[in-house]
Amino acid sequence: MRIADLYCAAVYAYGKSVKSARGEAGLARKREEERKKMKNKLTYYKDLYEHAKEAHAPAVERMERNMRQYLGSDEIDGSTERALTVRNITYEIIESIVSADVPEPKADPECFSDRRDRCARSIERLCTAVKNKLPFESMNDTDERYTYVFGGSVWYVEWDDEIHRSDEIGGVRVHSVSPLDFIPQPGIYEIADMEYCFIRSTTTKGALMRKYSLTEEQLSGCENEYTCGESDDGELVSVIIAFYKDDCGEVGRLIFSGDVLISDTPSYYKRKMRICKSCAKPEGACECVDSVFKTLDLSVDMVSGDRVGHGAAGGITAIPYYKPHGFPIVIRRNSSDGEGLFGTSDCERIRYEQQAINKIESRILQKLIRAGVTPVMPEDATVSLSNSIFGQVIRMRPGESLENYGKIDTTPDISQDILEADRLYDHAKRVIGISDALQGLDSAKVESGYARELKILQSGNRLESKRRLKYLAYSEIYRLIFEHFLAFADEPRSLSYRDGLGRIHVSAFDRYDFIEWDEVFGFYYGDGYLFSADVSRESDYQREALWEQN
Repeated sequence: MRIADLYCAAVYAYGKSVKSARGEAGLARKREEERKKMKNKLTYYKDLYEHAKEAHAPAVERMERNMRQYLGSDEIDGSTERALTVRNITYEIIESIVSADVPEPKADPECFSDRRDRCARSIERLCTAVKNKLPFESMNDTDERYTYVFGGSVWYVEWDDEIHRSDEIGGVRVHSVSPLDFIPQPGIYEIADMEYCFIRSTTTKGALMRKYSLTEEQLSGCENEYTCGESDDGELVSVIIAFYKDDCGEVGRLIFSGDVLISDTPSYYKRKMRICKSCAKPEGACECVDSVFKTLDLSVDMVSGDRVGHGAAGGITAIPYYKPHGFPIVIRRNSSDGEGLFGTSDCERIRYEQQAINKIESRILQKLIRAGVTPVMPEDATVSLSNSIFGQVIRMRPGESLENYGKIDTTPDISQDILEADRLYDHAKRVIGISDALQGLDSAKVESGYARELKILQSGNRLESKRRLKYLAYSEIYRLIFEHFLAFADEPRSLSYRDGLGRIHVSAFDRYDFIEWDEVFGFYYGDGYLFSADVSRESDYQREALWEQN
């Protein structure tokens, strides 16, 4: 090889090595900048979380007190003494109004057309299918008690790409969250108005390693979850999910535990794809060694013109991906309260009656414990023990009669205490709005069937607002389910339903059926549907219907 060629090759190799070194140095510098940026972001939201948790502490203390009352606490307000016994009227009353009914979804188009009406029926079938697949009965059972004890409950809806069923990728998960684990933005009482909020949960390090591809070393700084009565092996950790809105109003999600940033998704609802920075291939198709991936936001959905309609036959049409609105969180209130994230707790409403009954029942118990029958007998009478059921035998002297012996009964009169306790119990039931008929109790009072029916209807009307707020919460849950499928379900979802004649039909939910056309904005995914809970479908389970039948 000529010297000139060797020189050129050396110069080329040197230039390539310098360029490679500069590229690696630039990449390392960029990684360091991103790391610092993420650390600052984590610090910022950790401070927000601590501030929000401190502001929410009085509400948490009040809710924990309500739960203790529901479980039968013997504490007496304003005193260090404890009640000797507890008649748990709180538990009895709340359990009387717990309903196992899960409202059915109902959807109607905002602007009616035959096509939109067919889409509304498809939404109802989709939400019904999701309701039947998920353990809604169990979540509703928990949610009912959360609502009445704490004054409200929290629902969280998320899309999970790890759900796979045959040829369907991804699905919806719905969580019933304890209000104790939801930390809102201080001073804001509507989810739609919040700039950020937090959900606290407990999981294992192994679950985090599998879901987010993290190593055990990366999770070494997680916040451990200490459980009373169990040994702490460092496996349980406390995880915080932060939802926030950026400067453009888009929803982001940040997940952290202690000093560990687990996941950061700035545009939570945007469709995303991870590609290799070297070969530009998707994460699953990349074969590079030590690949470095970057996340790209996908803005448009490429749809066949035959699927779109509206005169766009043939070819490919670019349609903006649908994005849900607001945080994926629903708040159910027990009853409306002036200012507050949740409603009024039923425990708080009858706390005074519960406390008074505990005091009266303790007084009754004290009276009965101190009560007894004291024998009266001569001073020189002989009393000996016996193995009989009575335990002792009094031996009379010769010539004595029973007139020399007597008794003093010190049993107190507790009839007035019992009447007062029952009066307070009736008062507590009237406060909540329930009657003996609702509890399945027979009334000793003689009255006509019409008068009894009026009482039942009046009691039902007192509880109607609670049911309406439950229906409102479920309609919001169904709306979030629809929005998540409209945004992320790429494949049609097979559904089956039963018509009015009992025949089973097979249909599908296809997001392309919801494509609309506007002369100004062009093609878009239409979400103009009104959601509600269809009460008529569950009339067989309504207590009013059972009352009427009786």
